[in-house]
Amino acid sequence: MTSSPDSASPLPAEHAELLGALAEQRELLLITVRGITDAQAMRRTTVSELTLGGIVKHMAQGQRVWSQILAEGDGELPDGMLDTDQYRMTDGETLAGLLDLYAVTARTLEEAVAAVPDLGTTVPLPRTPWSPPETVHWSARRLLLHLIRETAQHAGHADIIREALDGASTTARR
Repeated sequence: MTSSPDSASPLPAEHAELLGALAEQRELLLITVRGITDAQAMRRTTVSELTLGGIVKHMAQGQRVWSQILAEGDGELPDGMLDTDQYRMTDGETLAGLLDLYAVTARTLEEAVAAVPDLGTTVPLPRTPWSPPETVHWSARRLLLHLIRETAQHAGHADIIREALDGASTTARR
């Protein structure tokens, strides 16, 4: 047994390792929003509709949704999973508020993973417009691997957006 990323409780090694890999990707994403304003977080810098604030909001929403899918295990579609507003920072939202939400959903995900004794445990995925006709089950392990991949993908998007915004990136200081 090893400690979880926050050292609050012991976790099996695989749980801690995968949560640690996710935390590393999350940190890379968070580098891209250091020192920017709310206006910068809302600004499009490429032909894509993505913004830094929108990416943080989407990732927080994703962690919340996948935590619920894992914890509930009922195959029901979590509220907001298909909400297209999750991809953009709206008027009245602040980057600080979205970062707080992201931190809370990270802890919620870690708690949901800690509650699963075996990462081979499967849960049914909710029905979505892109789902195959049959019910699909994912293991908790695959769910975590999906979140690691998605976080890494969006961290790359965020790095490009930030570089176009002011020249800063996760690999070079401005």
